[in-house]
Amino acid sequence: MRDLLPENRPLLILAPMQDITDLPFWRVMSHYGGPDVSYTEYFRVHRDSRPEKYILRSIDENPDGKPVIAQMIGQDIEALRRTALDLQKRRIAGIDINFGCPAPIVCKKEAGGGLLRHPEKIDAILREVRAAVHLRFTVKTRIGFDSPDEFPALLDLFRRHPIDALTVHGRTVREMYKPVVHEDAIARAARLMPCPVFANGNVRCVGSARRMVETTGARGLMIGRGAIRNPWLFQQIREAWTTGEVRTRPTLVDLREYINRLDRETRLPGMRDGGHVGKMKKYLGYIAPGIGASHDGDAFWTELKPVLTLRDLFAVCDKHLAAPDYASF
Repeated sequence: MRDLLPENRPLLILAPMQDITDLPFWRVMSHYGGPDVSYTEYFRVHRDSRPEKYILRSIDENPDGKPVIAQMIGQDIEALRRTALDLQKRRIAGIDINFGCPAPIVCKKEAGGGLLRHPEKIDAILREVRAAVHLRFTVKTRIGFDSPDEFPALLDLFRRHPIDALTVHGRTVREMYKPVVHEDAIARAARLMPCPVFANGNVRCVGSARRMVETTGARGLMIGRGAIRNPWLFQQIREAWTTGEVRTRPTLVDLREYINRLDRETRLPGMRDGGHVGKMKKYLGYIAPGIGASHDGDAFWTELKPVLTLRDLFAVCDKHLAAPDYASF
């Protein structure tokens, strides 16, 4: 991954968020400048699995040609090896293994973050899959399952394998998405790992991006919820590092147009209103806090939650996002 690192700023990465950062969302991000690298939603790997076609479309129809890392999740070593070999036939820049997903249904299958309870299994997975991957090979992890005290031993494990980058989500599995991010753990990884370390967790604006890099020494920032909330964020970070100022300043009206673009790009042919409203509300749940206290983001979300039709959803958006004021994010 070192060859992908910009000289004077952090590498900007779109985080994989299952059922959210799909191909239509990638198209939206591309319109606003987009990341330097995107990670796919995870391919679910097990004995009888084959790579999901809808995720493969993100690779095959990559909207801007920027590097794509294909992410896998699972604990069956032979299936992970088989899938890695299969995915490398596609136009990808590398393979990633997810040791960080905190979803209970995933952890119960001893996959994702659940594997952090079984370091010996992680060791075997890394050894076998690394041997099968001739492209860049990266790992995404949390800092432990129950406690941050688990992280030093996990780091020692990761250091034993020739991985090309380590993304550290600075929370434990049990902490899910709570406000705390253990930046000291990310800094420890950046100091000790022989490969670049990317920071993940609570980067929502240029200020938090600067603090994360300065505090941890991370060489890249993986951003998920912050990019959904503010699709201009990647471009704003680039401006801040290259010019010293943020020139891209979207208004609430711009935010309203972003919602229109999400609607156009993510609406599937033949989908009924109900299904698409649910999809849009997933995005709007992240967007609502970005309209700022002065415009009452809480009221915006409170009015959105019960809507069942696109007409009502857009009426709420029109009510709250008509002002030319700058969005606060």
